[in-house]
Amino acid sequence: MQPARSPYVPHIDGLRAIAVLSVILYHLKASWLPGGFTGVDVFFVISGFVVSASVDRLPPVGGWAGLARFYARRIRRIVPALVVCLLVTALLSTLFIPESWLSETSDKTGRRAFFGLSNWVLASTGNDYFSPRTEFNPYTHTWSLGVEEQFYLLFPLLFLAWLRAGRGRIVSLALFALATVASLLYALRLAGQGGQEIQAFYVTTTRFWQLGVGVLLYQLMALAGRFQLDPAARGLHWRSPLLLLALAALGYGLWAARPGHSPYPDGLWPVVATALLLALLQRHPSGWTGRALSSAPMVWVGKLSYSLYLWHWPVFVVFRWTIGLETVTTGAAALVLVALLAWASWRWVEQPLRHGGRGPKTNLRWVVLGIAVLVLGAGLQSVLAKHGHHVSLSTVSRHPLDWYPYAKGLKREVPDCRVVESSLPVAGGQARLLERGDCAQGKGVDRHVFVAGDSHALAYNELLRRLVVAEGGQVRLYGSGGCALVGLQGWRGPNPGCEAYTANVLADLLATARSGDVVFLPGLRVPRLSDQYTTFDPAQQQAELESDAAVQGRAAEVATAIAQLRPLAERGVRIVLEAPKPVLPAPPFRCSDTFNQHNPICAGGLTIARDRMQALRAPVLASLQQVADGLPGAQVWDPLPTLCPGPVCSAELDGKPLYFDGDHLSGYGNRVLLPAFQKQLDAQ
Repeated sequence: MQPARSPYVPHIDGLRAIAVLSVILYHLKASWLPGGFTGVDVFFVISGFVVSASVDRLPPVGGWAGLARFYARRIRRIVPALVVCLLVTALLSTLFIPESWLSETSDKTGRRAFFGLSNWVLASTGNDYFSPRTEFNPYTHTWSLGVEEQFYLLFPLLFLAWLRAGRGRIVSLALFALATVASLLYALRLAGQGGQEIQAFYVTTTRFWQLGVGVLLYQLMALAGRFQLDPAARGLHWRSPLLLLALAALGYGLWAARPGHSPYPDGLWPVVATALLLALLQRHPSGWTGRALSSAPMVWVGKLSYSLYLWHWPVFVVFRWTIGLETVTTGAAALVLVALLAWASWRWVEQPLRHGGRGPKTNLRWVVLGIAVLVLGAGLQSVLAKHGHHVSLSTVSRHPLDWYPYAKGLKREVPDCRVVESSLPVAGGQARLLERGDCAQGKGVDRHVFVAGDSHALAYNELLRRLVVAEGGQVRLYGSGGCALVGLQGWRGPNPGCEAYTANVLADLLATARSGDVVFLPGLRVPRLSDQYTTFDPAQQQAELESDAAVQGRAAEVATAIAQLRPLAERGVRIVLEAPKPVLPAPPFRCSDTFNQHNPICAGGLTIARDRMQALRAPVLASLQQVADGLPGAQVWDPLPTLCPGPVCSAELDGKPLYFDGDHLSGYGNRVLLPAFQKQLDAQ
């Protein structure tokens, strides 16, 4: 039976309102609605249901004309508001967000979002939806749009038979049922495999079933003739308990869903509940549930739901990068801004192009125009990302040579000399070989320096490149985040990946280093006071460092380090251990502009008293000295006197940054330390 051609169903907008408000509330403060992220699951079911109804209610058009009509309608619905939001977000990112570990995948995510592929980018880069890097990526929310857009590519192919009526409807129903079950089984399979949570959350193959449930619900109701309103609905007393059960299941899902358990099994509750509500209310919209969902406020929010979803996340992320989002005031300001931007987008972008007479007159032209706009938008975003430092308001972006240890200014300083870089295979991490090319200056020292450690070893990149240019020789740089040789933090817990990596590095050192070579071992061996996204309690960090477990763990590591490094030292290789550098209560790159200086993460300030730093590092420094004393010719090099010449250790020197974040050196910090490091290498 042909379903009734009702142009508008208000309670569906009410369900959209619940979905988008749940997501916004969760993103504003997760503890307020811990499972609110499953509001997206509600959207998926609604999308499958609504797109089926909208296509089925149109006059049948087959072949390429039918496909063109479908994609033209989807483009008019999705593309205009999406492109505007992505381009504004790209501009805001350029103005306020500097390049960092927190933002290193943002630009790529944004570019792919124009083509509905951001979900695969996030899955492939290992960005857990609940991780800090995701919270600071202004394009993260586009993953769900990517899932829907990919679904829309498949939908008309599976729905085509339905439009032919008769047996075609059974064929289409069977195709969607098979695809839905296959997707659910795949989601179930990934849920049972450890380490697959990121893949399961983002990819279309594990989410198709949620949209498929919406399609199947529409098809089954249409086949059963369940779209005609029943005037006797108020007499159906069994509906109220079912509605209450559906609402309870939806509320439970939005409250109790857990990170790492979506879309299966925790996605089942909102999906089943949404499908049940749609089924019960579609034929019988009367009653208190239908009236509540069809109320003016709910309908208004539901109509704005697409724009609200588009704009809330980039606004929240820009707030996190600038003034913060932790206080009631900033949270309220962010919500007001989201509402204004969403209304403006709905009023002047969504509505005119979706329902107005503007734009091309044929469906094919709409498709061509939509693709062209997406390509142009992605190009503009790429240009902003590449040349944004010219317009950025961030001092980090405007002065990259001082902030980043990339040594990009070296070519300009010594144009007749270059560093030749090659990669070396080391399982579990990375290794680079730095050598001096043709140079007219330099001492031509035939010395090989091996640098092995964690991200702090990699942060010495500029210093090491300048060393190669100034002196010659070779530098082998091994580095893997969190994996320092002689890290003295093994008491915090085992790390099999790091243990395997350090074993491979040691094996390479034993096979390669010769008498007269230097092995430099930097690393973060004291607790951080701040990370790029949060801060830590100094008193608690100090207490943990001085705990019995830490003391015993360091003692064991000292003995292990001496045993591992002794063959090198006895061969005549000089071991140089890096004493802990100052650590800061806040990350300078997030606190050095007028628009972010009052961010809550900056509350601890960008200085630390020298006496306090000495006390923090004293236990570790003593252990490092024990390692040095146990190895012939080994030394401890201390960068602290150079970086902190006075009673207060500061994030800057002469108006330039010594550190990028709370503990990694900046490019300028590398240049400041170079003379002291050269002096250490020359010392016998």
